[in-house]
Amino acid sequence: MPKSPPKPILLVEDDAAIATVIIAALEDEGFAISHCTSISARDRLLAGGQFAVMLTDVILEDGDGLASLAAVRGSAPDMPVIVLSAQNTLDTAVRASESDAFEYFPKPFDLDELVHAVRQAAGQRTASTEDVEARGEGESDGARMPLVGRSPAMQTVYRMITRVLRNDLTVLITGESGTGKELVAEAIHELGSRRTGPFVAVNTAAIPADLVESELFGHEKGAFTGAIAQAIGKFEQANGGTLFLDEIGDMPAEAQTRLLRALQSGRIRRVGGRQEIAVNVRIVAATNRDLAPMIAAGTFREDLFYRLNVVPIELPPLRERREDIGALSQHFLVLAAEDGLPRRYLTPDAIARLEQRSWRGNVRELRNVVYRLALMAREERIDADTLVDLIGEEVLPSGQAPREAGEGFATALAAWLASEVPPSGTVYHRALAAFEKPLIEHALGRTGGNQLRAAQLLGINRNTLRKRIGELGLEPDRFSGPS
Repeated sequence: MPKSPPKPILLVEDDAAIATVIIAALEDEGFAISHCTSISARDRLLAGGQFAVMLTDVILEDGDGLASLAAVRGSAPDMPVIVLSAQNTLDTAVRASESDAFEYFPKPFDLDELVHAVRQAAGQRTASTEDVEARGEGESDGARMPLVGRSPAMQTVYRMITRVLRNDLTVLITGESGTGKELVAEAIHELGSRRTGPFVAVNTAAIPADLVESELFGHEKGAFTGAIAQAIGKFEQANGGTLFLDEIGDMPAEAQTRLLRALQSGRIRRVGGRQEIAVNVRIVAATNRDLAPMIAAGTFREDLFYRLNVVPIELPPLRERREDIGALSQHFLVLAAEDGLPRRYLTPDAIARLEQRSWRGNVRELRNVVYRLALMAREERIDADTLVDLIGEEVLPSGQAPREAGEGFATALAAWLASEVPPSGTVYHRALAAFEKPLIEHALGRTGGNQLRAAQLLGINRNTLRKRIGELGLEPDRFSGPS
């Protein structure tokens, strides 16, 4: 039987190093690669032949590869497109999703994951786009709800957000207090198909236990003492839009039961009422608590957890995305100026000092600190000394030493080089392995040996983690247990 010819792939990438790596990996998979570095060259190649898949960067020699995809759709409407980008913002991820991209990969990306996506795309070329709701071309960026940061940890969040914009799947957002869970919920609503409907947020932890059901489902006149008139609950207020249930882990048990019934049936009944009311809402829930031990203790319903946890999005704490602190700080200074505070800017050494802090209050704490700086600084320029004068040195828990950026790594590396003396030509790979092993062990220890969660913590592909575990001779089972 004759062997089928290799499937043609079009790669539009002007970074020579990245293009070389991608071409080598795809050719190893049996694909035939046509490579160009500009939109004009891309259009000539598309006019001259058909391709199974196109991979394109966003910023090209002669324009925006993402903005010009409309012309590609005109000439090759069924060709899957995979978007690559170093512009790792939520806006870029959403633009890729709106363009009906098969997949979006922020740089740096996992090469194995990219190759896997190309294989999938080449085998699913017939994907239809007719059922995709077109976005208004005149929609302004000012109407968006952007999340700030380009760290690898936030790239996972952005990709998860884009995957729920065209459906009504229930989302459960987890993360420490102050990480921005409500902002993610608002982004899902404002960028999704329900953006013309209401967004209703309710903090279940702030409502007295005996009033949670009335708050969510409403009540009839005379339903209880003080119910002097009929009241519409949050479910009905959010009809046609999104209901954001914050701090869901603090919901009383009886209210959990009624919430589960409402999610299962799509109908609610007001407190004291007899008539069931159909509601059409998307549920986005959030919690800063670990629900697993609560389920084991019987304080949170397991069936409700599975009903809410259809699409989990875990927000990283600020200490795990320190590279975003500079961008966040500048963003908050702009917001402070818009709110009437004096316009300020931070020097690089001031940003470095901010990056060294623990930020136990996460992004919310950083925002408050930046607003305080904007208010109290006497000069437009805020350097490291001014910063310390205004907010003081960080008060750390007893026994915890101040963190100096890079100091621990540099000291450990110097000690390792002095003791190991690796042969010439092997230093890089041996040092990488020596660093990688304790890092993976740390992730496995943090997650109780759960390789999926460890990969998410590290920001790498699970298959890549599994491969490195085998190559480094690690035993994940010895980490199993409570994380």
